[in-house]
Order: sequence, then structure tokens, then C-alpha cells
Amino acid sequence: MAERNNPALGILSRKSLFSLFTVTSIVFLLSWFFVLQSAGGRPRFIDHSLLPTSKLLATLDASSHDSRNENEVNASVGNRSILMDSEEEAGEAPKAKTDVKCSLPDKNKVALKVYMYDLPPEFHFGLLDWKAKGNGVWPDVQTKIPDYPGGLNLQHSIEYWLTLDLLSSETADTLGGRGAVRVRNSSEADVIFVPFFSSLSYNRYSKVNPHQKKSKNKLLQEKLVSYLAAQPEWKRSGGRDHVIVAHHPNSMLDARMMLWPAMFILADFGRYPPNIANVDKDVIAPYKHVIGNYVDDTSGFDSRPTLLYFQGAIYRKDGGYVRQELFYLLKDEKDVHFSFGSVQKDGVRKATRGMRSSKFCLNIAGDTPSSNRLFDAIASHCVPVIISDEIELPYEDVLDYSQFCIFVRTSDAIKENFLMNYIRSIGKDEWTRMWRRLKEIEDFYEFRYPSKDGDAVQMIWQAVARKVPSIRMKLHKSRRFAHPLGHTERGLISFQLPHNFW
Repeated sequence: MAERNNPALGILSRKSLFSLFTVTSIVFLLSWFFVLQSAGGRPRFIDHSLLPTSKLLATLDASSHDSRNENEVNASVGNRSILMDSEEEAGEAPKAKTDVKCSLPDKNKVALKVYMYDLPPEFHFGLLDWKAKGNGVWPDVQTKIPDYPGGLNLQHSIEYWLTLDLLSSETADTLGGRGAVRVRNSSEADVIFVPFFSSLSYNRYSKVNPHQKKSKNKLLQEKLVSYLAAQPEWKRSGGRDHVIVAHHPNSMLDARMMLWPAMFILADFGRYPPNIANVDKDVIAPYKHVIGNYVDDTSGFDSRPTLLYFQGAIYRKDGGYVRQELFYLLKDEKDVHFSFGSVQKDGVRKATRGMRSSKFCLNIAGDTPSSNRLFDAIASHCVPVIISDEIELPYEDVLDYSQFCIFVRTSDAIKENFLMNYIRSIGKDEWTRMWRRLKEIEDFYEFRYPSKDGDAVQMIWQAVARKVPSIRMKLHKSRRFAHPLGHTERGLISFQLPHNFW
């Protein structure tokens, strides 16, 4: 009983427990200190000078970090791209949105290194009736560039502008503002560019002539597949680091199923299965607008008499049924222009006049989720109203479209009175903010030669550059269990081509 009540033993026990607790706490805090220190920076045992295009990756990391710190958006601010909850009543007007900033690309970028195949002219400028001199493959872009056909052909001319930009990068006095530069050694390149004018090939040569078994467009695709399959660059990566432009929805119809590992530059994913093209692997590029730029636009809310404008094909298949539904809902509205139209005769002139005199311009899904109408509206400084649930937009990872576009779900748009009540609820101040933003970002959608910093050509190259880290990771992962005998002289693996390549 005396031992059980000994006070010395109690004091000793408490001291022991306190000492044990103190030691455990110190060990715990030190372990977390080392964990956080290792997570706060890059591993010290990696020599980053040996990593491929380490400057490019560092620039992309810095751009991402800066955009998070400098362009934070209040989480409580509403976003029009989320838009109306299905619970809202058809006639209920949404609340106005507070003005927010948008993340823009870092201008202090390192140029993307691009290796471009010297494909025969029949794949590119030969389709424009350009004739090569001797064994030459490319035109002299310093003297005269081959003209691209006008009209609707121009809206899908993306590969033409990208190819010209690469050719001119070799003779440029300075690389300042350039998103990409051509390199002659493929081992130095971040990506491999395939200069096939696929949209032009489809527009001009997809019909089979009476004396042909196959169209020229189909034959060119078959030749392209054979050419790429034989290239060491394709074999090294399995095509993952290749860039192919197929902007017209019907271009590359045959070859796309065989060249699926490559990065596609597209208008949308409307006619692609997700295992062939998707937002993680590929890049969405803008159309080249048909309507001219609204230079020195001094118009305003009160000087644009038409509230809502649409001119185009009304009866469409697939997701385009909504056009017909909206036509019957809106045709009798007094301040709405909703009519059939095309580029024939003076269609472009009428559309130009109509968009420039309208506050809002409808961009409705048609046979595919996207159309050139969105980019015509941007060029006209007419606030786009996008009704296309499956649309993907160019540069949306760095550009907040809700600052200058209105998004409405298809299911809401076809409710009686919903769309008009919604549009009428947007006041002069909010519309003016969006109109000003359109004037600020319109250059991102301009295709020109020579290209300038911040135009569509450079924005597309930057979008491609942002995919490079993902490409590198996929390539590195694919080599984890590769047989050592499969290594090439640069330590890369020769990938087996997909089973459906042939």
C-alpha cells in the first residue's frame, strides 16, 4: 500500500511522459520540415541543363505561376459560362456579372522549337498551283508568297499561316515575339510539324473525277500516312510529338484514324471520337473570320439599333436543330434579325452591316459545335451569344470568354421567352464592358503574314507549347519497361506503330 502511494514515483512517471512527448513532437516537426523543403523546389539531384528544352518548360511553369498570383478571380463572382441553373424560371433574368480580369499569355516566352518535314509541294503550296523551281520544295517567302483562295476557303486556312510563319522564322532579323522557330535538326525540336494543307485538299480535291478510282484528297492522305510511317521521327515517338492541322471538319477523314497519336489542330471535336481527338491531347484553333475588321469602331450601346442578330443556314442536322427552334421563337421579335443567309452574292456585305449595327450576335450550333460566325462577331465587336453545349474554344486555358461572350444552354435557350428576357436584362454598362473587352482581344484571332506578337498564329504556337510537358511525360512513361535493345542512338525508343496504322 505504501508503494502504491509513493509520490516520488508519480513525479518520475509524469517527467518521463513529458520528456517522451517533447522528443516525439520535435521529431514530428523536423520530419515535416524536411518534407516541405523537398516539396518546395525541384529535386536537387537532377541536372536541369540536361533536360530537353528546359528553358521552355521553365518559362511555361513561370507563366502558370504568374497567372495564378497576378490574375486571381474572386470565387464569389459569377461566371456566365456556368450560366443559368436549370432550376431558374424561364422568364427570370440573371444578375449582372462583376468585371474580372483574364489570364493572358506570358510575352517573355521562349520560342517553341519546331522541326518541319520537307514534304513534296503536292502536299502544300502545290495545291495552290505553285510550281517549284528545280529541286526546291518551298517558295521564297521573302519575295512573294502564293495566294490562298478566298471566300469560305479562307476560314480553314490555318495550316497555310503556320507554315508561312515557320518558313519566315529562318530569315527573321529577330525572334522577339515569336511563338515558334524552325530548327533543321529534329533531335533539337520540341514538336514535329507536318505541313499538309488538309483543309484545302478537301475543299478542292475531295470529289472523284470520272477517270479516277480515288479522289486526289484521298490519295494524298494515303501518301502522307506512308511517308510518316517511314520517318525515324515518327518511329521514335510513335507520332506523339507530331503536329497535324485538320481544321475543316471533313479534312483528314481517312488518315485521322491512323495518325491518331499526333496532336491535331482542329476547329472542334464534333466529328471525332474521343479516343482520336480530345482537349487533353489536341489544340483548338480559331477560324479565320470572313467579315472584315471594324477599324476605328466608335459605336456604342445606343447607336446599335438591333438587339440580337443571326444570319445563316437555319435548317441543320445533328445539334443544329436548335437553329430551327429559335427561328420560330424569335422571328416576330421587333428588335431581332433572324434570317437565312450565305456568302453568295452580297451575303458578306449584308452580314458585315448587320453585325456592326447589332448589340448581340447569335452563335448557334450547326452541323458541328463551332462556326466562323463567332469570330465574325468578335471582328465586328458584336457581343457573341453562344448556344452550343459541346463547343470548345481557342486558348480557353488562358482566356476567360465569359468576359466578352454570353453562354446559354440549349435546353434553356429553347424555352419560351427565356433568351429574350436574358438578353434584355443585360444593361448598357455591362454590355459596354464586354464591347471594350472585344476590342482588346480581337487581335488574338487575326491571321496575317508576317505574323505579329499576340496574333492568332502566335497564340496557336503558344497553345501547342503548353502541350509539350504533357507530351514529354507520355513519352517518358512509355519507356519505363522498354527493352534496352530498342534504344536508338539518342536513347529513345522505337515505338511500334498502332495496329490500325495500315
